[in-house]
Amino acid sequence: MMLATGDAAWALLVRLAAGGVFIAFSLGKFRRHDAEVGAFERYGIPLADPAVYALGTLELVGGVLLVLGLATRPVASMLALAMAGAVLTAGRIDGGAVNLVLAPALLVAMLALVRAGAGARSLDRSIARALS
Repeated sequence: MMLATGDAAWALLVRLAAGGVFIAFSLGKFRRHDAEVGAFERYGIPLADPAVYALGTLELVGGVLLVLGLATRPVASMLALAMAGAVLTAGRIDGGAVNLVLAPALLVAMLALVRAGAGARSLDRSIARALS
């Protein structure tokens, strides 16, 4: 099945689902910060403490922006890089469904949004219409 660009009706569902997942996972970066820092250190991520805060912020803000459909392509690009990093670090060290199933699925979803955009029901589209 080829993902169509343009209106991309499926994009709303992908944005809402992925945005919700990113928001949910971001909260753990703040609520369980010390445990997350320990995991990042185990994965060999330098500056683990600020990296956890940075990733948590990216996931939280990025998740909200995905849900709104605002700045979708750049946000999805950054989140795709984060998911590639998750697979290459946590996936390599810990494995598991989150790191080797969910993260790759989110990576594919983010790449699809980069390609197709936010779709018709988005702030991106509303702003583009207002500016034209």
